[in-house]
Amino acid sequence: MKFVDEVSITVSSGRGGPGCVGFLRASGHPRGGPDGGDGGRGGHVVIRVNPQLNTLLDFRYKKKFSAQDGLSGEQKLMTGRDGEDLILQVPPGTIVRDHQHNVLFDLSEAGESLFLKGGRGGKGNHFFRSSTNQAPEYAQPGEDGQSMDIVLELKLIADVGVIGYPNAGKSTLISRISAARPKIADYPFTTLSPNLGVVRVDQDRTMVVADIPGLVPGAHKGVGLGTQFLRHIERTNYFVHLIDASGLSGRDAVQDYKDINHELAEYDKRKLDLEGFRPLSEREQIVVCNKIDTMSEDQKRDLAARFAREKVDVRFISAVSGQGIQELVFELGRKVFENKN
Repeated sequence: MKFVDEVSITVSSGRGGPGCVGFLRASGHPRGGPDGGDGGRGGHVVIRVNPQLNTLLDFRYKKKFSAQDGLSGEQKLMTGRDGEDLILQVPPGTIVRDHQHNVLFDLSEAGESLFLKGGRGGKGNHFFRSSTNQAPEYAQPGEDGQSMDIVLELKLIADVGVIGYPNAGKSTLISRISAARPKIADYPFTTLSPNLGVVRVDQDRTMVVADIPGLVPGAHKGVGLGTQFLRHIERTNYFVHLIDASGLSGRDAVQDYKDINHELAEYDKRKLDLEGFRPLSEREQIVVCNKIDTMSEDQKRDLAARFAREKVDVRFISAVSGQGIQELVFELGRKVFENKN
């Protein structure tokens, strides 16, 4: 399914139905009287979090959504039917903003939120009867509904985010430790959208790991779709910083580590004024050197020593052969569930 993580739409609640002007005409009631009923309420706009969704694709091609108007009242004091509510179903992690970038809702868990109320139905002429006005010939119109332009922004909710340069092996790692089957190939930017994988730590516990598409220098400015991808690690507590240790990419592993952390720090500078934002550069990272199946023991020792001089403790794995994978999963599980408890 195509991954869509930000859309702009217009939503409107329903208009209330008008009240009715009516008078009783029946045998046995010679004096009759006003019997116009009230109009129905306009439909509300409700936002519902659906855990089965993982994209905003339903809002990609349709931009205007409206709840149903209430129906008018009728004679014999019959109230008009309320308009049907509009239910907007969104995936967990959706943020609703207005066009001034104010956060209206931050929807992390399943449930419903009333967004826009429908207009009230108008009163029928029966409501306005009195001792001095026994036959009112007017009724209220229904109230207008509300309308708003909003932005829906999706930020993935995961326990662990896997970050790193393109082609570092993030998708392969996700496919190794979970049932997720992302597209994998030997060229940069194979992954064009984040992937979520559910990883079983033991018989009773699972955690969610997000594979964030590759970051490159300038990502904090949007290079390589960087800002679109970086937002998806804002909700994760731990990062697996995956590094291609093989040298086959032509890049240096230690410099790759520094480059990605520089991008996180620069992204933080753009977000620090936002309420509730936790800097990405301050979150705990587990630094993992991948593709050790292509390295000799001497190369591994030399690389570990270089990272040690940077005061960085590294782990070595091969996402292809599976070497070191289980130990990494156990370590991640320990950190995630210690934090939850």
